[in-house]
Amino acid sequence: MRPRHEDPSDSTGLRSFRVVLRELGPTLRLVLEADRFSAALIGILGILGGLLPLAVAYVGRLIVDAVVAALASDPEAGRMAVIYVAVEAGLMAFGLALSRGSQLTRALLGLKLGHLINLRILAKATELELAHFEDPKIYDRLQNARREASSRPLNVFTTLTGFVRDLLTLASLAIALVTFSPLAVLALAVATLPSFFSELRFSREAYGLFSWRAPEGRRMKYLEWLLTRDREAKEVKLYSLSEHILGLYRGLYQKFYGEDRSLAIRRAGFGFVLGLLSTATFYGTYAWIVLRTAGGHLSLGEMTFYLAIFRQGQTALRDLLFAVGSSYEDSLFMSNLFSFLRIETKEGGTAMRELAPAVAKTAGRGRVVFQDVSFSYPGGRAPVLRGFNLEVEPGEKIALVGANGAGKSTLVKLLTGLYRPTSGQILIDGVPTVELNPEELRQRFAVVLQDFVSYQFTAGENIGLGDLRHLEDRERILRAADSGDALELVRELPRGLDTQLGRWFDGGTELSTGQWQKLAVSRAFMREADILILDEPSAALDAEAEHRLFERFQRLAEHKTAFLISHRFSTVRMADRIVVLADGTLKESGSHEALLAQNGRYAQLFRLQAQGYLEGWRSG
Repeated sequence: MRPRHEDPSDSTGLRSFRVVLRELGPTLRLVLEADRFSAALIGILGILGGLLPLAVAYVGRLIVDAVVAALASDPEAGRMAVIYVAVEAGLMAFGLALSRGSQLTRALLGLKLGHLINLRILAKATELELAHFEDPKIYDRLQNARREASSRPLNVFTTLTGFVRDLLTLASLAIALVTFSPLAVLALAVATLPSFFSELRFSREAYGLFSWRAPEGRRMKYLEWLLTRDREAKEVKLYSLSEHILGLYRGLYQKFYGEDRSLAIRRAGFGFVLGLLSTATFYGTYAWIVLRTAGGHLSLGEMTFYLAIFRQGQTALRDLLFAVGSSYEDSLFMSNLFSFLRIETKEGGTAMRELAPAVAKTAGRGRVVFQDVSFSYPGGRAPVLRGFNLEVEPGEKIALVGANGAGKSTLVKLLTGLYRPTSGQILIDGVPTVELNPEELRQRFAVVLQDFVSYQFTAGENIGLGDLRHLEDRERILRAADSGDALELVRELPRGLDTQLGRWFDGGTELSTGQWQKLAVSRAFMREADILILDEPSAALDAEAEHRLFERFQRLAEHKTAFLISHRFSTVRMADRIVVLADGTLKESGSHEALLAQNGRYAQLFRLQAQGYLEGWRSG
């Protein structure tokens, strides 16, 4: 059984139109922002197109009556028939110009509108906190917005202008048709309304399928990703996972196909039956008009006129009602976009206090204090940190040690403002981080994360992105490369700093993981921050490169506060103080020698790692 979602597709009857009206205003504002001139032109062309069918039908009546008169030996009527034919030809040419002009204008408007909405979505994504990206439900909303919303606003606007056009057409034709019989107008409604309500129902079902599938659709994309990304392809081939992953992909496809097939068959079946009703109504009215003409109550021209306006009126009413149904479906999809754009963001994560007014950057000494800090991830059951306390003096080098999941990387996220503590506070130079402007706060840090980004940009950009203010300062970039032990690497690249890196673009040079990591370290040294954070910075480096990195690290961080996360005890022993975390709390703190003397958790971990190295050396 599917989980029940609270979404607009649950509404029925008049509430369905509230969905259309609710999203109509914001949608039209988007359209006008994209291109007011094109929007106005489409509206004008639609109005002219709405009046055209009655004019064509009326001229057709004049042609038939003129021909009948000419057959009755009226030469002037024959000449007028030719003139009327020329007028109708002119009206048809005008209609063609309206149609082509409207198509061109819609296409140009669609390009601008799609670009505008994609920019809005991307801009909103930059406002989201890290917690949003780690929340599958929020991620589904992002993907739903991106997949459909870029085209739907144009559909809504086009449908609206078509609605006005069809309304004008129907009004003009109904006025003419009522002169024949008010019952003919009633027949139009009887033939068309059932199809409208049927289409409204299937629109809700189509939207429901789209919304329910978001998590499974994301899984399908992930399976594609596993089979097409070079990094994952190695393990997929080594473990012969291709057929298994393809099987999972086929299973999801078959499920989606079955649901789509069922909906398409039912939609087509109802459409056929209700189409027969519409056809029967038309030909019943056709026979009625023919009998009235045969009885001498109508001329041949009037017969032709009423038949034309009844057929066109039937089409206009059907299009008018379908426009409402289509607007309803489009508005349901637009609700995905506006739901995403309306996500409330408070810099640093969900369920947090409103930011205080920006506090100016502090003096920059780099004293850090954790006061009774606790933290639980959104939706997480157990807290990752519990009552954590630590004081770090300016210029002190702190190594964070502990098993995976002990809370080391979480401390980094809290310190840099990616998350806010659930309780307690973090102070930098006496100022709580929650009172600092987020941009000001992050300028205080130079960070190398374990899962660093390999930007598919040039080598110079990969380093210079560490401080966008100096992105064009090549001398500064080279100094940062030297600090990160990447200078020799840069000099060996085909075009130096201008070498395109990665495999995504033509002419790109791929690097090893260790080389990418050197660039990430250099990127951190681009920023003149007073607090350095290195989260497993040597994980992809060999022993010699690791030794050189930390020699530089000690020299460059001489007057800076630094936090180092590493599993290698040969590295952490260089720190002024080693902090051992376990189960989200601070268990031990002291120098390498002091902690060994305590013979506690650190000493145990150190001996285990030393024993592993010794056994590896002996076996080698």
